[in-house]
Amino acid sequence: MAKLQRVTRDEWIAAFAREVGVERPSPQEVRELLELAGTAAHASERTAAPLACWIAGRAGLSLEQLRSIAERIGDPTDRV
Repeated sequence: MAKLQRVTRDEWIAAFAREVGVERPSPQEVRELLELAGTAAHASERTAAPLACWIAGRAGLSLEQLRSIAERIGDPTDRV
């Protein structure tokens, strides 16, 4: 039986973006999205990471704005 070859993260993302008809993220956008996901995962449950990225894609804000908001939400000194 032939062993299936795994594709890299970047190959998978490029193919997924192509299939859904959007431009794939730039290397800088990938870094910023991963930082956003990391913030969400470490400030809450790990499952917050993909959901935060989904919300980010719909928000129409810059990644810098989104990361700032995520960091503020994750700051325990900023909670009421």
